Amino acid sequence: MAESFLFLTELLGLPVFDLKQRRLGRIKDAALVPVVDATRIDRFLVGAGLTWLTVRFDQVRSITFKGIQLSDEQVTPYHEDEYMLRLVRDLLDQQIIDVHGRKVVRVNDVTMEVRCEHGHDFLFVREVDVGIRSILRRLLQSALPPRWIRRLQNAIPPNSIPWDFCNIIEPDPQRRLRLNISHQALELIHPADLADIVEELGPAEREAIFESIDSEVAADALSEVDPRVQASILESLEPEKAADIMEEMAPDEAADILAELEEETSEEILDEMESAPESEVRELLEFKEDTAGGLMNTEYVAVPDGATVAGAIAALKGNEDLLESLNTIFLVDADQHLRGVVPLGRLFAASGATPLKELALDTLVQVSVDEKQDRVIELFDKYNLLALPVTDEEQKLAGVVTADDIISVLRER
Repeated sequence: MAESFLFLTELLGLPVFDLKQRRLGRIKDAALVPVVDATRIDRFLVGAGLTWLTVRFDQVRSITFKGIQLSDEQVTPYHEDEYMLRLVRDLLDQQIIDVHGRKVVRVNDVTMEVRCEHGHDFLFVREVDVGIRSILRRLLQSALPPRWIRRLQNAIPPNSIPWDFCNIIEPDPQRRLRLNISHQALELIHPADLADIVEELGPAEREAIFESIDSEVAADALSEVDPRVQASILESLEPEKAADIMEEMAPDEAADILAELEEETSEEILDEMESAPESEVRELLEFKEDTAGGLMNTEYVAVPDGATVAGAIAALKGNEDLLESLNTIFLVDADQHLRGVVPLGRLFAASGATPLKELALDTLVQVSVDEKQDRVIELFDKYNLLALPVTDEEQKLAGVVTADDIISVLRER
């Protein structure tokens, strides 16, 4: 073919000729077999009267705007193949995820590269087209010759996504496997961006994403999803998968989400969780939502009130998974009573032998687990807090409310 590329809209309807120049039918669809080659068109589906025929890629000699010329005549009737990704049926007009642009788009057309190798023309999928250019091609398809349409579209800027950045959404887990569809690229996206993508999808597509991605990534993304959507996602998952995700979340976030589920569903998930995170989440579920206990997180770093800076740093190294959100260290006595609060930044301006008591804040602000939510918010505003320790009836440290928790509450209001 003289042109180095071909659009799917141009491929559809092309006549297919055998060795004697007899027309067998017209192209109705084309398919990839991703487990064999992720980009090469493997099959051409030809409509021939009341039946469809299948043409393999290696049976095609040439592809032009006049039609497709075959190199042999051993075509066979079309049979459904679960390993085939059909461009018209499975891709055209479907929603896919643009991993690079971090958004959900609808496919209007497909751009394929034409390569001539060993006397045969092969097609390779290169881009999906999502812009006005592709809509114009769809509207004018069959109405004007392809070369005229190409001239008309030149005035419109192209808008396409490289095939490598396209993430297809397939709800059926068995078909995902057969089509070699992976969501690994989604795991590299920032959780907030992944949450935005998930919110644009339908229930079945959301389930497909969360069933497929790593549980830690799923937990990070779920914490960013709108609360109204969180419960529906968990309810759609198998309890084992939902429990894996809950185990990766901060206990307070897990408890907040489980509190929105039906009690039976919540119990099924809790029963599948490992004992340590399950007990933490169950304890938090006992507190009313509008209290400090309902807001607090049980993940924090506390050290003996006689510890030094060196001891605190050692404790931090033992809790590396908390460092990203940590800004405070708490001092407790032998009975776990709260004795002081040390801002994390102060550790770096002191020697390793410095007692932590010397670095503690002069004013110890704390609340009980039963303190009302509005009072907690007032304290954050009054003292410009980043973290507020929460104690039980015996003045033992029970958890901590962070500025992020307060921001979440205010956003919901």
